[in-house]
Amino acid sequence: MYVYNVLCARSPLRLPAWDGRRERYGLSSFGVWVRDPLDTPARYDAPVARPSPDPRALHAFAQALFEGASYRYDRVASWLSYGQYRRWHRFIVSTVPPGAHRVLDVATGTAAVAFLLAQRVPRRVVALDLSAAMLQEAARRLARVQTAGRIFLVRGAAETLPFPDASFDAVTFTFLLRYVADPPAALRELGRVVRPGGWMASLEFGLPDLPWRWFWWLHTRVVLPLAGLCVSPGWYRVGRFLGPSIESFCRAHPFPEVRAWWEAAGFVGVRRRRLSFGAAEVVWGRKR
Repeated sequence: MYVYNVLCARSPLRLPAWDGRRERYGLSSFGVWVRDPLDTPARYDAPVARPSPDPRALHAFAQALFEGASYRYDRVASWLSYGQYRRWHRFIVSTVPPGAHRVLDVATGTAAVAFLLAQRVPRRVVALDLSAAMLQEAARRLARVQTAGRIFLVRGAAETLPFPDASFDAVTFTFLLRYVADPPAALRELGRVVRPGGWMASLEFGLPDLPWRWFWWLHTRVVLPLAGLCVSPGWYRVGRFLGPSIESFCRAHPFPEVRAWWEAAGFVGVRRRRLSFGAAEVVWGRKR
């Protein structure tokens, strides 16, 4: 089954690497057509614990988890992070060099990072996400701003990007690695579409050091679920899920291991900046 890009642009993104491949990649006058990575509808019948590491199960889980939280997602996320959410976005965008004119933003959600990328310098940004609900919110935002001619929304999975090798000057992704079955393989796939000498940057949640961890634990185990319950049932599910999920991932995969994943994906000079006392982490590096 095919799904089309949720696009509000007048013309497709023109990448030289795609010339001559219109039939293979389904390029139309409205954008890129990609295969739907899911054949089964997303459901949320399971507990908030992370499902077994099956790609299809994780895709369905991630879609269902955030479907109920997509409406006004950025506003609520900023509120629940005490205003830090936008600060994190600004920092990850600052790691992308101005010379990167073709950028792919993966797990874009409502395209908040993609909009910042397009506003900094004249860029063409492809914003990819698995969730149709999130892309619908991104399309609503796109209709209200002046960057519509530079941002293109694509539904797809990070593990199987529908782009040729070395298609982009830079790739960014946010809050992705906890929702893929094989994080090292996902990083290799992301690195595949970065040209040699290009850049990749990520924003993920982190686990603060003591004594801040006690405040973080109280926030993620008590404040987030209760505040989410005041917003919507969908945000309540997200609030219940985030704390245990973040802690489990960070304990299982400390940064030296994550850096080794990046290096195995072909990146050098991998750096990390911890933000908000370690509650968020931005990692970036250059493609060999």
